[in-house]
Amino acid sequence: MAVINVTDDAETFTCNAYLTTDGRPTLVDAGSMDGVVDVVREHTDALEAVVLTHQHGDHVAELEAVHDAFGPDLEVYAYADHPLRTEAIEDGDTVTIGDEAFDVVYTPGHADDHVSLVSASTLYSGDVVVHDDGAFDYGSFGRTDMAGQSRETLIESIQRLLERMPEGVEHMYAGHGDVFHGDVRDVVQTALERAEKREPKYPDE
Repeated sequence: MAVINVTDDAETFTCNAYLTTDGRPTLVDAGSMDGVVDVVREHTDALEAVVLTHQHGDHVAELEAVHDAFGPDLEVYAYADHPLRTEAIEDGDTVTIGDEAFDVVYTPGHADDHVSLVSASTLYSGDVVVHDDGAFDYGSFGRTDMAGQSRETLIESIQRLLERMPEGVEHMYAGHGDVFHGDVRDVVQTALERAEKREPKYPDE
C-alpha cells in the first residue's frame, strides 16, 4: 500500500497527514497546513474518506477545506462528535484505509478521543506512539502534561495497542516524526518502557 505524507513540506506546525490512493482513496488526519487539498489533488481527484486519529487542531484544522473540496459524499470517520463526522468509530470497529482493513484501537491519554489504526502490516498511531521526535530518537510517546491528558491512561493505551497488534507489522505512520519501516512492535515496546518511567518527556514539563 503506497502512503503519501501530504504535509511533508509544511513550513508551519501540523501533524503528518497520510494519503493512500490504493483501493479506496483515504486520508488519515487532515493536518493544519494550508494547501493540503492541493497536495491531495496531485495524487487523486476521488478522495472517498478521512479517518481521524483524534481532533487536536493540528490534525483537523484543514478538515473543512478537504470536505469542501471532495464532499458532500466524503465519509469522515471519528471517535468523538464533529460537525462533519459521518461515521462514528469505536474500539473494535473495522475501517478500510486504501485496500487494507484496520482494527480501531481506542488509545486515550494524549487525547480523550484518540484511536490508533492497525492492520496485518501497518500501524497509524496518531500521537500515542511515534518513532522519533524532539524528545527521543526511537520509540517516543505523546505528551501528557497538558490539561485533560494523563500519563497513566496513555500507558494503558500503549499496552492495549501492543495486545491488539498482530505479529509482523512492518510499517508505522505516526502523527509526528518520521515514518518507520521495520519491527514496529519493538518501537512501540520501547515507547511503553519510556512512558512507564514517569519521567517528564520534555525538560520544561
